[in-house]
Amino acid sequence: MRGKLIVIEGTDGSGKATQTGKLVARLTAEGLNVRKVDYPNYQSQSSALVKMYLNGDFGSQPEDVNAYAASTFYAVDRIASYKKDWEDFYLNGGIVIADRYTTSNMIHQAAKIKDTVEKEKYLEWLWDFEFTKCGLPVPDKVFFLAMPPDISLELMRGRENKAGNGKDIHEQNSEYLAHCFTNACEVAEKFGWHKVNCAFDRQIKSIEDIHEELYQIAIKVIGRV
Repeated sequence: MRGKLIVIEGTDGSGKATQTGKLVARLTAEGLNVRKVDYPNYQSQSSALVKMYLNGDFGSQPEDVNAYAASTFYAVDRIASYKKDWEDFYLNGGIVIADRYTTSNMIHQAAKIKDTVEKEKYLEWLWDFEFTKCGLPVPDKVFFLAMPPDISLELMRGRENKAGNGKDIHEQNSEYLAHCFTNACEVAEKFGWHKVNCAFDRQIKSIEDIHEELYQIAIKVIGRV
């Protein structure tokens, strides 16, 4: 029996890792069979092209690698992770909580495409490529942590990225991050993601309040309520 796949998404600095960890810990404490995955998987050789891209080896600006090419870098990393690490677990009823997924390409790579028609073509291509042709599971629920980009930049100040390096070519580009946030709001609405507003009137919601909102929905998706 296939399990559940729940994804926590957001732009850089929105608290994805924190919220993923808290949700996994709580569900595990309640006796559920849960596994956490996060992307890119920097511990695997499958992320080599992603690291080169983010390090600026192919150009110092995100747009130096087009959305389709960059998306394949991330997709290969996900496919390797799925086949090696969590396919059997998921197909045998396990609950997978993902810090980023295919949905990150929808946020960060689709943001490179300005023309509405071309962006729609890209999103259709991406869905077909990763979920149909490559066979990755479609998420049962996607949470979008909507943290305003100017606040995200403040939260990221002085912080290393997941690879343990300084800022990558996405994080260094405040204009690109702002554009990704606008695009993410549009994509979240289009695909029916659950949008979690993380700040009101410049005041950041508490980690616990955000967690509780995610948890209450996640247990319904899992089937505990």
